[in-house]
Amino acid sequence: MSTPPFLSLPATARSIRLATARGGFAALHGLPASGPVRGTALLVPGFTGSKEDFIALLEPLAAAGFQVVAVDQRGQYETGGPADEAAYGLGPLALDLLAVTDAVAGLLPAASGPVHLLGHSFGGYVVREAVLRRAAEPSAALPWDSLTLMGTGPGAVAADEAGRAELLVSVLPPVMDMEAIWQAMKDLEAASENPPVLRPEIADFLHRRWLANVPEALAVMGRQLTLEPDRVDALAKVGLPTLVLSGERDYAWPVEQQAEMALRLGARYTAVPGAGHSPNAERPEATAAALADFWRGVR
Repeated sequence: MSTPPFLSLPATARSIRLATARGGFAALHGLPASGPVRGTALLVPGFTGSKEDFIALLEPLAAAGFQVVAVDQRGQYETGGPADEAAYGLGPLALDLLAVTDAVAGLLPAASGPVHLLGHSFGGYVVREAVLRRAAEPSAALPWDSLTLMGTGPGAVAADEAGRAELLVSVLPPVMDMEAIWQAMKDLEAASENPPVLRPEIADFLHRRWLANVPEALAVMGRQLTLEPDRVDALAKVGLPTLVLSGERDYAWPVEQQAEMALRLGARYTAVPGAGHSPNAERPEATAAALADFWRGVR
């Protein structure tokens, strides 16, 4: 999971409840303090993540002139969802994203610049599904002007990560309750070679976020990480301007695989120095700079 470096919102951002045709979604909304809005970025988190994964991007992206909306997907943290696995397949999540995109268009009094879609990790599957779904509709225009795939790959995760996802899915309720699973994960971390050292408020947030996840959503997403087919060729045919962005290393998808995906898409590829699977949280200033540079070139 991504670990946000802090939790305090900058002065240019606020927490909102985004009303859509498919229900309400918890979101963080950031705006430039002054000057024109260059465009809008819609940020989609990954497995076990939340909108807070992007909290450190809000201020630098606002300073670069971009409106930013980061959402909790259905089943994640403060959005919630039903105890029904059918609600969390890629199809329903893509429809959610399309509804969220429509709602985001109403946040400003008038359309202001292009709309940039970003998916991190499992969120990359969701944004890809949404783009392919909309592109397949006869005479339907894409509501996004660019796509960024961050810390995600062409298909299923690497074997080690797939094993961890399968293990997690196997112990989800009713086998173990969410608190018991959390404590087991913390015990494994403590016994690792380099256990993480977190400030108390961050550790408390991660605990609360974990407990707020809908177990059925975790089960479906976890399985999808191990099963997702390679759909890069289909996405390349859409022709949407695309950035593939990774850290210098990644435990979920090898960075070499992500760079190759960029080649197949005809996309720009950027590796953020010093970052791992979550450059948005680990090196936010450099990540925001790379995103803003790409978005400024989209017309």
